[in-house]
This record gives sequence, structure tokens and C-alpha cells, in this order.
Amino acid sequence: RIMFLSPDEIQLLTGKKFRSAQSEALRFMGIEHKVRPYGSIAVLKLHVEKVFGGIPEPKSEKKVILDWSVINA
Repeated sequence: RIMFLSPDEIQLLTGKKFRSAQSEALRFMGIEHKVRPYGSIAVLKLHVEKVFGGIPEPKSEKKVILDWSVINA
């Protein structure tokens, strides 16, 4: 599976053609991204899916604490 969005996918997601505008749009949408040394943008597909609700958040396990003081009284 490919980890990163393609340049075309980034353009489609942001609606922007230029990298600086794409980066600004990604920040506005709360999407983490990195700018590579040569200026291209790296966006993890998994993160975008998570931000847009495609991947459910793992449910945290609730810790049950029993109160035995009632029985011992």
C-alpha cells in the first residue's frame, strides 16, 4: 500500500495548485504534513483518512474498580 498522497491527490484535496497554497490549506484543515527538501509535500494517507473519519479511533479501555467496602462492612 502506498503511504503518501500523490501530488494530484494533494491538489484535489486542497483545491490548490501551488505548493505554498496547498500547505496553507492543509494546515487550515488540521492535516499534518511535511515539506520535503526540494519543496514537495508529504501527507500520510492514513492521517487524512483519520481526520475525515475513515478510520475509527481506537476505543480506550475503561478500568473497572470494585468497591468491596460495602461487602466487608
